[in-house]
Formats: sequence, structure tokens, C-alpha cells
Amino acid sequence: QLQLVESGGGLVQPGGSLRLSCAASGFPLEHYVVGWFRQAPGKEREGVSCITSSGKTIRYADSVKGRFTISRDNAKNTAALQMDILKPEDKAIYYCAGGSWCGSDFSDTSGFDHWGQGTQVTVSS
Repeated sequence: QLQLVESGGGLVQPGGSLRLSCAASGFPLEHYVVGWFRQAPGKEREGVSCITSSGKTIRYADSVKGRFTISRDNAKNTAALQMDILKPEDKAIYYCAGGSWCGSDFSDTSGFDHWGQGTQVTVSS
């Protein structure tokens, strides 16, 4: 059973940066698509980014394109989400997920079977 643990969340000022990490255990992460999702209070969980096992396909939500960068290190069984130029609307709980789909509709959570517990990101001055 793949287990995922996120870290790196926190409070940052608008325009600042955070790097979220996702540590996998129980099964090689290389067998999975990795997705990052977020959920703000009162809103549905939405896809932020995904990356295939080889890293050849990467997708981003329009709202984060040019500001966020997803990466993975299969040898270390980890993935990361570098978030730059953060905005107040980026405030949410961010989740790392393991799944099998990184298509144009990757925001559909049904493509991901394994989820971390989430890490809080707050963007405020």
C-alpha cells in the first residue's frame, strides 16, 4: 500500500515562495502518476499539477501555470511542488496523490487512489 506524507506548508507573504515535499513509502513511487491537489474552505478539491512516472508529461492548472513547478525523484521516492509568486487565492490545504492518470482532465480525483494527509498553505500579509 502506497503511503504519502506531505510537508513544507506554512505561512508566506504574497509574492513569496514555498516548496512542498511528498515522501512515499510502502511501494515504489515510480509506478504512479503523482498529482498535487488543493482544497480551500468551502470549495471542492481541485487539481494543481500532475507528472507521469517518467516525468515526460506534466500538466498544470491554468491558475498556477508559470508560478508552480512539479518534480519527482523516483530514486528517493519523493515528489515536490515548488510554488513561487504565491497569491492569497493559493491558500488551501495541499495534498499529494498517487494515481494512474495525468490527462487533460487530471483534476478529476477519481484518477488517484492514494492520498496524503495534506499540508496547509496560507498566503497573507
